[in-house]
Amino acid sequence: MKKIAVFTSGGDSPGMNACIRAVVRTAIYKGLEVYGINRGYEGMIEGDIKRLYSHSVSNIVQRGGTILKSARSQEFRTPEGRKAAYDNLVKHGIDGIVAIGGDGTFTGAKIFFEEFGIPTVGCPGTIDNDIYGTDYTIGFDTAVNTALEAIDKIRDTAAAHDRIFFIEVMGRDAGFIAVESGIGGGAEFVMVPETKTDLDAVVKSLKNLRKTKTSCVIVVAEGDEEGNAEEVMAKVKTKIKDDSKEFKVTTLGHIQRGGNPTARDRVLASRCGMAAVEGLISGKVNCMAGIIHQEVVYTSFADCIGKTKPINEDQLKLLDILSI
Repeated sequence: MKKIAVFTSGGDSPGMNACIRAVVRTAIYKGLEVYGINRGYEGMIEGDIKRLYSHSVSNIVQRGGTILKSARSQEFRTPEGRKAAYDNLVKHGIDGIVAIGGDGTFTGAKIFFEEFGIPTVGCPGTIDNDIYGTDYTIGFDTAVNTALEAIDKIRDTAAAHDRIFFIEVMGRDAGFIAVESGIGGGAEFVMVPETKTDLDAVVKSLKNLRKTKTSCVIVVAEGDEEGNAEEVMAKVKTKIKDDSKEFKVTTLGHIQRGGNPTARDRVLASRCGMAAVEGLISGKVNCMAGIIHQEVVYTSFADCIGKTKPINEDQLKLLDILSI
């Protein structure tokens, strides 16, 4: 293996730049040429590929977003699009790929390898922390801390005005951000897609809590089966029917994707980036480099995509205990 390429795909996450930096410098350290593909699979199809050097990734470890940009490619879903991408890699002499992203990125890489045989090792880049094969994903810790900072500020105004706040965090299919920011922020309730929400029980608890608490914070993952924060608030409000209580909604949205990555995310991203390059050199294919119990682990894309990463049951129990 003499030349490898790196790209970022799907939703951006804090720490992607740290991962790119580690890939580039590890590759150079190992005597390889390294190329950056702009805008993910779309850039691969269009041939938007450039040589990267050590200085190309200077002063980016602390930056959010991704210097290689990101895009979702409908064309790559077609055989013609993948053939065009392959032709461009061959043109540049690319022998292997590091793909930084989530489920969609790894699904595309798996199909691409099956069709054309170019080895790919992935790095888990998503704030949702929902990828099987790693304890944490790149960007998750930063997203939790961003949400936590917002929850702390909202709690101040909730207490000042005796309000009930419904705070929506990202998590269409997974509630990891909601659970950890809820625990850290002292939320009275946390609603996630993995567990069924009993709104009647929530209403009953809210009524009981009003005897001891004048304000309340409820964290809602956007993918909860009862709906987003606005919809959940409307349902709860009709059941409580108390004009003396003020209900408010705050949707944190894309601020959770931005910002400078935490130290934890920078270290995780750097370790995964180095492991991905070392994996390619040692013959790893069609897999992701993750960290489990502080050790590098390579997990097949089939497992990363096909297996569900469960919410920690102890954390759910902790939420119930601490909310009283």
